[in-house]
Amino acid sequence: MKILAVRNDRLGDFMLAWPAFQMLARNLPEARISVLVSEYTAPLASLCPGISGVFYDPGLTGEWANARALGRLLRGETFDAAVALFSRFDTALGLKLAGIPIRVAPATKLAQVFHTHRLRQKRSKSDKPEYIYNQLLAEHFLHILEVRKPVWPAPPYLGFPKAETNAKRRELAAHLGFDPGRPLVFIHPGHGGSSPPPAPGLFARIGRALETQGGELVITEGPADARAVTALRDALGDTPHAVYRSVSGLVDFARHLAMADLFVSGSTGPLHIAGALDCPTVAFYPRRRSATALRWKTLNSEGHHLAWMPPQGAGENAFEALDPDTVIESIVRFMGRVTAR
Repeated sequence: MKILAVRNDRLGDFMLAWPAFQMLARNLPEARISVLVSEYTAPLASLCPGISGVFYDPGLTGEWANARALGRLLRGETFDAAVALFSRFDTALGLKLAGIPIRVAPATKLAQVFHTHRLRQKRSKSDKPEYIYNQLLAEHFLHILEVRKPVWPAPPYLGFPKAETNAKRRELAAHLGFDPGRPLVFIHPGHGGSSPPPAPGLFARIGRALETQGGELVITEGPADARAVTALRDALGDTPHAVYRSVSGLVDFARHLAMADLFVSGSTGPLHIAGALDCPTVAFYPRRRSATALRWKTLNSEGHHLAWMPPQGAGENAFEALDPDTVIESIVRFMGRVTAR
C-alpha cells in the first residue's frame, strides 16, 4: 500500500507532524509511507524514521495553478491513500486531481469538500498540542484502514548517533573556543513565523545568568537572523559567548542542535527541531489563542520543556510584562535539573 502524508507549511508545523508520520509507519509496517512537504523542509524529511519517499510542494503562485501542478506531480505515483494534516485549498484539490482514492483531512475550511473522509477537530480552540491533533488525525486514518488500536510513538522523534554528536561538539568547541565539558546553552534570538520573540534584553539577562551558573553560551544564527543576533550580542556586552552561523542547511543545523544541553528561543522552527531531538527547551509564546504555549508545545519528553507567555491582561507579545527575576530563577533551576540528568 502506498500512502502519502502531507504537511507542506512552515518548519515548526512540519516538525510537529513527525509523531504522526512515525505513527503511520509503525502501524503500517508493510506500507510505503511518503510525505509531501515544502521544498525548504524536504531535506529534514529524509531523516524521519519510516519515511521512504519525499515530495515537495511546487509552490506556484495561485491556488489553482499550484493544485494542478500537485496533481501532475502525484498522479503517476498511484498512491492508495493520503492524509493531509493541514487543510489547504490547493493541496486538497491537488490530491483529488491526482486520483488518490482515500483522502483524509481535518473538517475545516472549504478545502474539506475535496476529501473523502474528514475529522472535526476545532484546532483553533487550542485545547490540545498541535502534534496531538496531528496524531489524532493519523489515528482516525488508521481506523479507516481498520487498524483498531494503533501504537503511538514516543520521543525522541529525531536523533543522531551519540559518537557523531560528541565528535561534532568537540569540533565546534575547538572552532568557537568554548569548553565542551560545560553545559552548552544555545540561544536562538531570530524568528521566521508570526510570533516575535522577547526583546534582546531579556535573552541577554537569561544568558548572563546561565553563563554564571557554568553554561557555555552559543547564539545560533540562521540566514535571516543577522539583525537579531547583533542586537543580542550588543545586549550581552562582555558576557562570554560564541556565535554559530548555520550556513549548510537544516540537516547540518539539526546535527548541531543535537549537541546542546539547553535551547532557548521564541516560538520558532528551530525550537521544534530541538524538541524533536528531546534537547531540553525554554520557549516564549505569545498570549494569542491560536499560538498558545499549549497549542505549540514542543515534542520534548515530560520535564524537558519550560514555557512562558505574557501575563493575563498584557499584550499578546508583551514579554516585558513578565517578572524577569522569576523567569531567570526558574530557567536556572531548570538548567540545573536537566543537565544533572
